[in-house]
Amino acid sequence: MTDALLTDAVERLLRDKASPQALERAETAGWALDLWTAVAEMGLPWISIPEALGGSGGEISDALEIVKLAGHYAAPIPLAETGMLAGWLSSTAGLPVCSGPATVVPGCSNDTLSMSRGRLNGTAHRVAWARVAERIVAIVERARENLVVSVPATDVTIHPVQNLAGEPRDTIELDDVRVTEIEPAPSGINARALVYRGALTRVALIAGALEALMQLTIDYSRERHQFGVPIGTFQAVQAHLVQCAEGAALVSMAADVAVNEASRGDAHFEIGAAKLLANQACSSATRAAHQVHGAIGVTREYPLHTLSRRLWSWRAEYGTEQFWARTLGLAAQQSGADLLYPAIAGGSTVLHVP
Repeated sequence: MTDALLTDAVERLLRDKASPQALERAETAGWALDLWTAVAEMGLPWISIPEALGGSGGEISDALEIVKLAGHYAAPIPLAETGMLAGWLSSTAGLPVCSGPATVVPGCSNDTLSMSRGRLNGTAHRVAWARVAERIVAIVERARENLVVSVPATDVTIHPVQNLAGEPRDTIELDDVRVTEIEPAPSGINARALVYRGALTRVALIAGALEALMQLTIDYSRERHQFGVPIGTFQAVQAHLVQCAEGAALVSMAADVAVNEASRGDAHFEIGAAKLLANQACSSATRAAHQVHGAIGVTREYPLHTLSRRLWSWRAEYGTEQFWARTLGLAAQQSGADLLYPAIAGGSTVLHVP
């Protein structure tokens, strides 16, 4: 796990630079440049990438702990994309790791990227933070071979698109872009592997945001009074608080299990299950939090929306609830009834999830 002193330093930094006012400004500017500069100086985006390959060293668990803190404070920067995704793809393929903000093409069903004679053409959608990235990394298939390619963001046409939280999820167009950084993807590195890696980052972000959502809701229930007593003493309100707490605790635990297993293997079952639970909790916990807050919870001035809008956005990325339910369900069905309990108990060591 990340050193406690580093964790404390990161939390102080995020608390200072990711204030509600800063988040409002970031929606207009596209990101929080001063926050990015601060985390980059600390080497945070490149944790888990070996130093010899241009990273900051450390384990995947260290990186995801920082990503979880970013989710807690709704940090409007490409922290997960730069190191955990773009940096991971580049380093595993032997390509240089970008020293600035970077992002990946997540691989939407309507993307049309194609590679021919060293040139990249097509369109990619929902590319997180593309407008502020220095490089964009993608997995492209050519003649049944997976290639990892990296291109300067200045070589592509970017059409700004935002998600519900105001975070950039841009559409990019590539018109005969010459690719100089290109390598065959190592065995096991493909579009599906990127989905699992991306899902793991979203689980960490969601876990952090759910914890912040829970604390904000509990604090409000203690401060808001009706009939002379805190509303948190009412049984109906307490039921909503329990929902918030259950969602935060369950996703945090599932995230820890998925991270531990990812440190040892592909962890497809654990990551899929964690993302499914996280997506479900995004719905139930945010609904409960808004019920407790009432009308103030939907006002722009109150900070609840900075969390709920991100949770609703992140749950749709790298696999919806339906996607992961179907993926895990089919894997369990194909394995047969005799393996159902061993799969639940043993996860990826027993159940193969493609």
